[in-house]
Amino acid sequence: MQKRLTAEEYINGIIAGNRIILSRAITLIESQLENDRAIAQKVLEGILPHTGGAVRIGITGVPGVGKSTFIEAFGKHITSLDKKIAVLAIDPTSQRTKGSIMGDKTRMEELAHDSLAYIRPSPSGSTLGGVANKTRETMLLCEAAGFEVIIIETVGVGQSETVVKGMVDFFLLLMLSGAGDELQGIKRGIMEMADAIAITKADGDNNQKAKNARMEYVHALHLFPPTPNNWYPPVLTCSALEKSGLTEIWQVISDFKVQMLQNGFWKKNRQEQSLNWMHDYIKQYLENQFFNDNVVKNNLESVSSQVLSEAILPIQGANILLDSYFKSLHH
Repeated sequence: MQKRLTAEEYINGIIAGNRIILSRAITLIESQLENDRAIAQKVLEGILPHTGGAVRIGITGVPGVGKSTFIEAFGKHITSLDKKIAVLAIDPTSQRTKGSIMGDKTRMEELAHDSLAYIRPSPSGSTLGGVANKTRETMLLCEAAGFEVIIIETVGVGQSETVVKGMVDFFLLLMLSGAGDELQGIKRGIMEMADAIAITKADGDNNQKAKNARMEYVHALHLFPPTPNNWYPPVLTCSALEKSGLTEIWQVISDFKVQMLQNGFWKKNRQEQSLNWMHDYIKQYLENQFFNDNVVKNNLESVSSQVLSEAILPIQGANILLDSYFKSLHH
């Protein structure tokens, strides 16, 4: 049994860049135990002055796009520039199995062994909001530990893109070429979120296809209204296999940062994200309080069956439960 560390020991260890203590601190944050939460809170407050210095990059892509392979090659490119990188995954699909579906560690073998890199699989939270809060907190811990680039990877498609977009500075969308009609299979909303699009696997016979796909995306992006921050998302091609296009992608991210710092959007974006995080946390907390309340637990099944049998409207059901909850609060 490991001896429990004090908040102070966690804070000092993280700031000193101690990986073992960093990993333990992340586990502490992911813990559901009440007494762990109190320490976790102290640790987060203690490291706060040392956070915010990293470039936060979100990466998503259609299934089969080779996301892990790309992140590994891109990560190696970043560490070759002597920068420390942390890769965190958000995996909402693991809610069903309550475990990480990928066994993430095995995916990026080479990067995992890089002394400048740190890979952390996603917490198997009970809700996407829960996973998101833990990932945000993990990101702060990694920043305090001196990581200069943080990649947040979405595993699975769906809500997770919006969640990741809401916690990063730069959002990169990976696409495949030659999947028939290029723009099929990707939601317009996700394309609108992207700060850059990279067509992967641009090597060998695929090279020309990738170039054609690039032109299609360039045209498609022209149809979108300009973004408030006046950034025009570029479309690039890359190959993790040939390690090509990675320098260009990193350059785009660096240019983006310079431009956003100049026009004030870098800070504005982070401020909005902080407020949203506060609101998310409140919603999450209230929802947990509500569903863990004994009166609600006792009534939930009977009210649910009345809604299912159409004896009452869903809104009536909700109001019955809410009323019972507020009454129980006052007793």
